[in-house]
Amino acid sequence: MNPADRIRVQIEPFDIGAEHARIAALGHGTGAIASFTGLMRSSNEGDTVSAMTLEHYPGMTESALVEIVTAARTRWALQAVTVVHRVGRLLPGDAIVLVLAASAHRGEALDACEFIMDYLKTQAPFWKKEDTAAGSRWVEARTSDDQAAARWQAGGSGGADVSGQTPRGKDGGGPA
Repeated sequence: MNPADRIRVQIEPFDIGAEHARIAALGHGTGAIASFTGLMRSSNEGDTVSAMTLEHYPGMTESALVEIVTAARTRWALQAVTVVHRVGRLLPGDAIVLVLAASAHRGEALDACEFIMDYLKTQAPFWKKEDTAAGSRWVEARTSDDQAAARWQAGGSGGADVSGQTPRGKDGGGPA
């Protein structure tokens, strides 16, 4: 992993400004920092969601994130990447995930940020359990997430599955 990169899975909230400032302070070769922040929604599939619990496999999850970032670095000239993903109990409006990608040019930073999120959604072993008025339920993998990741394999921007593993969520949602 590149020393400028930061990959963390954590329970506590993250500071978006501090993460951005860390990358901005790394050097003057950076011309763009693209960012994505995922938030917990208060509704899904037509139901009100009061809370969500995110689970993961420690060690395996971080390794999958390193593989995703490494794959992004083989495609684009990146100066730094940050991926922070929360686990545990989250409430509507809470930040779940942060991806920052820094490059000399905006196109590379934006593409890398999107690539990392597309693969994170399909290749990193996270599981979501939502609390609704009807009870708790595991969130199933979405076809749209698989399609988003697959587009990086097609045409001129293609490449292989970054993890070599079966995408998460294909086993019915929750962890085994």
